[in-house]
Amino acid sequence: MNLPADDTRLKQALEHANLPALVPALVQLTGDMSLLERFAPPSSPMMGAVDGNFSPEDQAVIRALAFDVLRAYRDGDGKLPALPSDETLQALMNWCAGEPLPAHYIPLAIEEAALSNRDPRRFEWNRRPAPEALAKFHVLIIGAGFGGICAAVRLGQAGIPYTIFEKNDSVGGTWYENRYPDLRVDVPNHFYSFSFRPNPDWSDYFSRGPEIEAYARGCAREYGVLERTRFGTEVLSAQYDDAAALWRVQVRGRDGREETIVANAVISAVGMLNRPKWPDIEGLDTFEGAIFHSSRWRPDVDLSGKRVGVIGTGASAVQFVPRVAEKAASLTIFQRSSHWVSFNASYRATIHDDFKWLLRHVPFYHNWYRFLLFWAGSDRAYPVFRIDPDWKDPDRSTSQANEFFRQFATQYIHDQLGGDPGLIAKCVPDYPPLGKRPLLDNGWYATLKRENVELVTAGIRRITPKGIETLDGRSIDLDVLVLSTGFHAGKFLWPMQVVGRGGVRLEDRWEGGENPRAHLGITMPDFPNLFCLYGPNTNPVVGSVIYMLECQTTYIMECLRAMLENGHRSLDCRREVHDAYNARLDAEMEQMVWRHPKVHSYYNNAKGRVITNMPWTMYDYWSMTRKPDLGDYHIDLTSTSPRSRLPG
Repeated sequence: MNLPADDTRLKQALEHANLPALVPALVQLTGDMSLLERFAPPSSPMMGAVDGNFSPEDQAVIRALAFDVLRAYRDGDGKLPALPSDETLQALMNWCAGEPLPAHYIPLAIEEAALSNRDPRRFEWNRRPAPEALAKFHVLIIGAGFGGICAAVRLGQAGIPYTIFEKNDSVGGTWYENRYPDLRVDVPNHFYSFSFRPNPDWSDYFSRGPEIEAYARGCAREYGVLERTRFGTEVLSAQYDDAAALWRVQVRGRDGREETIVANAVISAVGMLNRPKWPDIEGLDTFEGAIFHSSRWRPDVDLSGKRVGVIGTGASAVQFVPRVAEKAASLTIFQRSSHWVSFNASYRATIHDDFKWLLRHVPFYHNWYRFLLFWAGSDRAYPVFRIDPDWKDPDRSTSQANEFFRQFATQYIHDQLGGDPGLIAKCVPDYPPLGKRPLLDNGWYATLKRENVELVTAGIRRITPKGIETLDGRSIDLDVLVLSTGFHAGKFLWPMQVVGRGGVRLEDRWEGGENPRAHLGITMPDFPNLFCLYGPNTNPVVGSVIYMLECQTTYIMECLRAMLENGHRSLDCRREVHDAYNARLDAEMEQMVWRHPKVHSYYNNAKGRVITNMPWTMYDYWSMTRKPDLGDYHIDLTSTSPRSRLPG
């Protein structure tokens, strides 16, 4: 990492440094632990709190020290020190986080923040298989979103042949398909990105859709994924051939022609929020104006001066409604249930060029900033989702931490809505905070106060050719109707037909697709060599989906390692292992706010079971997926390889 010989630029950039991340970077660079003793740990190291609540005097001292240290490094031999001891790393983590962290987080921090090298999760063989064995083994990946790209990168590093089949015309998955105004991520982008491909040049702390799509495309190009992707090709079905230990996958190209592809293993990377859900409302097909789902936004429909209706007030609507209200003559929002929409000062903030400069040039600074976001935005926030069985007011909240969040969010709603009692009553939810997907304010409450905006909560009786009729008898005329009604989130792999060993259909195993289960969210009994990315119960309500995808990809690569290094044909998850895992998962889920009796969302199936979310911490899942226990699997030992016996 080269630090430019420009003292003025360095001094200027340090004015925009995140100090809780800068100090550990300086300690790692110099080995001088006394820097931690000179300053008390930051009291507010959360994302965006760049000054850590240090006094102005301490801020000035830290920046001056950083200037001297970095200039000395720049003018020295340019060599970076080796990774510090575990004791030192734990001290750095504790200081950066502003609170003590368990020692077992050390190896996770080394990986997630790439403290030891650029890609500590890179796949390396223990015993590299013979070239002919690798050449004969082929992996089929379904989907070229972040999951498909992640799997492809690791397979490419291992030299395992693969092909991605992507129904769209480019990579990016949900970030390619969704085009609605002001689409943003709700996890800070320096964490919502691959650990092996950090990006110091994000424009915003929470970047917009086109920039995230461009990042995905850049990763795919850099790692040679594009050349191995068949675009415009949809997977229709996959059937396991038990005798041959192969998957036979039916695909359909742009021209409608179908063909069968044979693969040794299949990785489903189809995502969770990719099949739009249209509401079941009488008269939906009679509306004479323009009508479309928010995930299939129609840029050809000019909303200027139009009477626009939006059905739904979830994550997508909260983002695009403020922009629609700026154009529409009138905007009517139809709300079935309210959501907790909270505030983050960085959500719409643009990143200063000096901040980007530091991320690019200061050794270890980007690493510690990423670690800070990981801790603050995931495991540190985990307790607020847990149910305290002894909590005094379980009808309103689930714990002291959850109640604190409720009070903060409720006061924010009151402040934003200017004391309008009618509007406040419509906007304050009657269920505990975080029971449904947590949302960030993108100008939502300010929009609800606009003269051309109305929030309707009466419920929809029917849709008419001219608009919407509500349950209280109103008829509202509309020119355009936008359906922000979510996705078939719980129908994993749908509408593909997946048939496993003995002719068992995955849809039937999952009770018509309504009750999906998998071991670690990745493998299922009777479906050998089929792996899921972002499968059942792997949605990180705190943390980053990309983090989860990296954990799952590591696990899958270790399964493939076991097969290829030992010459085995298949791994099939044992039923008792699968069932025991899901029993533990369901028991743990009962302790989470999503199982509160007042809560029902796309997290739950019709019976109330949570089928999307993970109930554990980011550390827990990382620990579970570092390496498979081969005893969890039936292993087909049939092989032409001399190494057909399990190690040990």
